[in-house]
Amino acid sequence: MTAPETSTPRTTVEYIRYRIPEERSAEFLAAYTRAARELAASPHCVDYELARCEEDFGHFILRITWTSTEDHLQGFRTSDLFPAFLAEIRPYVGDIDEMRHYKVTSVRGTGSAVPTLYAWAGGAEAFARLTEAFYAKVLQDDLLAPVFAGLAPEHAEHVALWLAEVFGGPQTYSATQGGHSHMVAKHFGRGITEPQRRRWVDLIQDAADEAGLPADAEFRSAFLAYVEWGTRLAVHFSGPDAKPPAEQPVPRWGWGAAPPYRG
Repeated sequence: MTAPETSTPRTTVEYIRYRIPEERSAEFLAAYTRAARELAASPHCVDYELARCEEDFGHFILRITWTSTEDHLQGFRTSDLFPAFLAEIRPYVGDIDEMRHYKVTSVRGTGSAVPTLYAWAGGAEAFARLTEAFYAKVLQDDLLAPVFAGLAPEHAEHVALWLAEVFGGPQTYSATQGGHSHMVAKHFGRGITEPQRRRWVDLIQDAADEAGLPADAEFRSAFLAYVEWGTRLAVHFSGPDAKPPAEQPVPRWGWGAAPPYRG
């Protein structure tokens, strides 16, 4: 099963650097706490964060991610939200050292403080066990067996590589099988029905139990979120009017709303 198309983000990041005297810092923070209500209400604001320097408490940096620079300047600043926002921060405009928009470069990534779903699951061996157990069930299932008639012997192995890559593992599927478009193409013309999709979801959850994948709520909610998302797109791409998506990398799935539980 595949995952949704992604596109190059248009977002821009605005950085505003302040130098605020210690005696005004409490009122400055209070003002931005109030002003943040307008940011939170704006459809042009993706997220925001006000940080304070640890080495020099007088230095603050406000980071706002906007849907685009134009949306910030022509959208938010001309909206009904801006007057109330400006009224709160106006006393501190003279304390601004820098106020500019930045575009994110290709140099970005994540560290290892939070394990990937791939690592949490147990790595390549865990996904190999998962697909082995899953396809053993599929081939004995009256509803799904016809969909997978003539299954190639290496199919389960390839799906294990796909899932491993999606959940943060090595990019082996992309290197050996052709990436996202290759997986999407496998669904064309198959006419997958909603009952078949539901059975797929049920059986892979049963296989996850049988294969000994982690059963904690955080992992399983992220795992099931991908399964739901991917299977629904598989139904779409298997339909009669489906068109091939633009070339794109294999999606990388994260923890979502709940990071791994560590007690």
